[in-house]
Parts: sequence; structure tokens; C-alpha cells
Amino acid sequence: MIPRIHQRGTRTVGLLHYLYGPGLSEEHLDPHLVASWDSNAPDPGRDPQATLQQLQRLLDQPLDNIDAARRPARHVWHLSVRNAAEDRILSDAEWADAARRLVAAAGIDDPADGAGCRWAAVRHADDHIHIIATLVREDGYKPDLHRDAARSQTEARLLEADLGLRRLNTGDGTAAQRPTSAERHKAQRQQRERTPREELRETARRAVAGAQGEAEFFTRLAAAGLLVRRRTAPSGDLLGYTVALPDDRNKDGQPVFYSGSKLAPDLSLPRIRERFTDSAQAAQAGDGREERTTERPARGPASARRSATQAVWAAVLIIDHGDDGAVAAQLAAAGEVLDALATTSAAHTRRELREAATAFERASRSHIRAEHRHESALRQAARDLVHSGPALGRGEDGATTAMVIDMLFFLALAAAQWHSKHTHAQQAAAARQAAEHLRAAYQHAAGPPMSALRQRGRQLPRPLRQRQAAVLREAVPELAEQVLAEPGWDALASTLAEAETAGHQPAALLAEAAARRETDTAGSVSDVLVWRLRRLAHLPADPTTTPAADRAKPSRARPSAPVQGQREGRRRGR
Repeated sequence: MIPRIHQRGTRTVGLLHYLYGPGLSEEHLDPHLVASWDSNAPDPGRDPQATLQQLQRLLDQPLDNIDAARRPARHVWHLSVRNAAEDRILSDAEWADAARRLVAAAGIDDPADGAGCRWAAVRHADDHIHIIATLVREDGYKPDLHRDAARSQTEARLLEADLGLRRLNTGDGTAAQRPTSAERHKAQRQQRERTPREELRETARRAVAGAQGEAEFFTRLAAAGLLVRRRTAPSGDLLGYTVALPDDRNKDGQPVFYSGSKLAPDLSLPRIRERFTDSAQAAQAGDGREERTTERPARGPASARRSATQAVWAAVLIIDHGDDGAVAAQLAAAGEVLDALATTSAAHTRRELREAATAFERASRSHIRAEHRHESALRQAARDLVHSGPALGRGEDGATTAMVIDMLFFLALAAAQWHSKHTHAQQAAAARQAAEHLRAAYQHAAGPPMSALRQRGRQLPRPLRQRQAAVLREAVPELAEQVLAEPGWDALASTLAEAETAGHQPAALLAEAAARRETDTAGSVSDVLVWRLRRLAHLPADPTTTPAADRAKPSRARPSAPVQGQREGRRRGR
């Protein structure tokens, strides 16, 4: 049950016309009254003798009993209450009881002394009601509406339990603002999949991912096709920004702009500035100099994904053992990595990665303040992903995509556990939802490389397979029988053989891979161990390719191929 308090209004009869009318898309069915302040209010929906004007005059009567100077400028209070799609349909009597409890909780009604505001609850659909109230009490005083939204939410959680409805998580005020009903209806009329607010939020988040400063952020917004306005102080200092879709217009034909803070709390310009490193920030305000950045040679998609895997793994350890400020920073930057990965990945994984990034957006933010100095590795990983360009869905690009998705899955689960420990219910649920999308994306990405590895494993000589099984039992006896029964054992056997050929001790490497973090939450323990081993042993993610295929794409910033190869070798040897 989701109660939502709308912007206050000035015309009672105007809102009544909407509630009892056909709706913007003829969606209102059988509008009628289910409850009111005295249970005797006229119902223009089902009483042929009642009119909207009669109901309006009764609702507004307390206004006429006080001096004009004491009347509130906006006296119309409006609350909508909607159930989840999977909830059962409530009866009128149940909605009436819910309405009475909600107006009492919000401070509109005062059953104790009978001097509350006048209100009416109208139902015009199976899944929701609207409550309209006049913000003057019967005794002439104003109602106490301090934290009326929070109090309504608290009462809604109790109603969910009492009525057997889906139990929603209590928020902490850090969620992004949801689209209004008018925005949703407008998007439906224009046959948009999402509202402009949601499209702009995603585009702005992608523009932030790995950006080194304001100039790059605004350049990315413009390159994405958005209309951008900057708000400056008389001194010339930049104070904020607004963005709009070129084809989203109001009734006057003007673009509809949204400020960053209206898209999400962490998309305001001051909050974005906190992410930028000192070396990439603009020069001191007012000196007119451009940002100065030091770019390192561009990475190829596979190299960028390997680097991101390492950064994500380090972040998982911080989430497990770090202080709260450092963990909050890792979660914020992990959102950037997900946005960058969704933008640059192949079509067969892009949808699930995009859904994962959208879900994790809620998990990337809480009341715990992020100490952004701890997030440089993840932000650099996001930047490398963006600048590496689109990845192929096959070969080393596809295999390293599976590798980083596997690690991001564990990060999402670690985030869910951390949020649960801090009673961040909504964030924990969002992280778990992101993990499910990442699991689905992994299945798409891992198919070809794991199939190739399994085929190689089945082709190993029988004595070698038996030796690798003995290594498995020696290194991780608690996991051995489970792994040997999984389809992925063939891929793990092949990987152990490759690691041994490369000069590693398979048992020691396997023990290290298993000890790094729990594997109980993995769908396939053998898959997890394969990717950890291939990363630890610096093996190609795709067994059909060689490390040379992972060279960076040509760019103006790239040195000669031999130098680049030497640098790649040094990086992998760290």
C-alpha cells in the first residue's frame, strides 16, 4: 500500500471534477464516495440528486467561518493510496477503514476531540482511492501536518499487515522521486516505455559514470542529446543544472526541464562534485581556466573488464570489513561501474545489465555519508569501461564480461547484507533485485566461454582429470563432492590444467580462490572458482583466445604496440 501526498491546491471543485470524471485516459470506473468526515457527505457518483458543488461547499465550509486573512493560500490537501498489482481487491468497507486510519495518522482528522478537517475518500478503480481534505479544522485552527507523509507511510505498513497485503519496505527519505501520475499518464499517451524523468535519471547517471569533472559531465549530457541549462550566480559560479528531453514539451510547447536533485538526491551538482577527484576538478571558481586531466592510454574492452573485476573484488572486501563511510563510497561507485558496463556491453546482456543498474541505483545511496576518497579505483574502472568502447559478445570481450558480472553479483549480495545490517530495508531489497538481474546477465554472457572450457575439460586425458580431482579434494575438501557433481567441473578441470601449465601450484591457487569469499550464494560453485582462478593466474578469460587479443584499441593516446604490450604485461604481473 503506497500513500502519496500530492502538491497542495487552491480549487476544491477542480480536484473533485478530476476524481469523479472519466480520467485522462478514460480509466476512471464507477467513481463513488467510500468514506467522509461525518459519513453523511453527499456522493455525486451514486446519488443522482447530489452535485460536485454541494460536496465542495460542505468541504470548504470551515473556510467561510474564519477571516480571509487566516485562510491558507493553498487549502486543498490530496492523498492517493494505491495497492500493489498482486494485492487482492479491497471492498469499499475496507478502503473506508483505511481512509479513516490514514487521515487520522496524517493529522487531517482528530477523532479524539472531533474537531478535525473535513475530508472525503473517492474510489474510481479497484486498486486505489483518493482522499481530499480542506486544511482548516472545524474549530478554525490549522491541522498539525508535521511529517504527514512519514506518518502516512507508517500507518500504511500497519494496514498492509492487518489487511493481508504485500508488505513494503519502509523508506529513509533517500529514494529518487517517483514520476507523478500526470507524468505517467503523459508517457502513456505518448507511448513511451518510461517517463521523461526516468529517462533523464538514467542518462544523467551514465554521464556521471567515471567522469573526471564538470566539463566532461556536461559534455556527455549534451552528447546524449539532452537539452542542458546551467544555473550560475552573479559572480559567474556554477550553482546547478537542469536537463530536458528535446521531445518532451509542456502545453505551451516549451521543453520540460528537471533539476538534478529532482532526478535523484545524488545527481544534484554539489553531490556530483563530491565524486570528482582533485586532479580532475575544475580550477578555482572564477579564474576561467579549463579542467586539466591526465589521460592514460585507452584500454580495450577485455582489458577494461579485467581491471573492473579486480576493482570490484577489492570493493567487496571493503564492504565486508570496512568502515561505514568507505562502504557507502564503494556502493556509490559500484553504481557507476554498473551504468558503464550496461552502456558498453553487447546486446544479449545489455537488457539485464541495464535492469541491474536501475535496481542498484536505490542501493547506492543511504543516510550514511560516503567518503569519496575511497572510491577512486571503482570510478577509474567505470571510466575505463566507458572509454574502452562497445564490447563484442564473443571471444575475450564476452568472457571478461562474464567474469566481471560474476564479481558484481557477489558485490550486490554483499551490499544487501550490509544494508540489512543497518536496517536499510529498501536498499537491501534493491541490491537483492540487482543480484537477480546480474545472475540472468551472467547466464547470457558465460554460455560460450564456459561451453568451450567444458569441452576442453572433457578432452583431458583421464589420468590428468583424476589428478585434478585429487587436487580439488586436497585444496577444498568441503566443496569437492559438490563441485565434482556440477556440470562446471569440466571447465574447472581445464582451468586447473592451464594454471599448472602456466607454472602455478593448482592446489594452492584453488585454496586461495575458495578462501577469498563464501560461495554458498553462487548458482554454480565451479563457475565461481573458474573465474577466480583465471583472474588469479592471469589466464585468458576465453580459452580460445590469447592475451594478445586483449590489446587496447588504437587511439591517439595509445603508444606503440610493443610499449603497450609491455605495460599490459606489467599490469598483469602486479
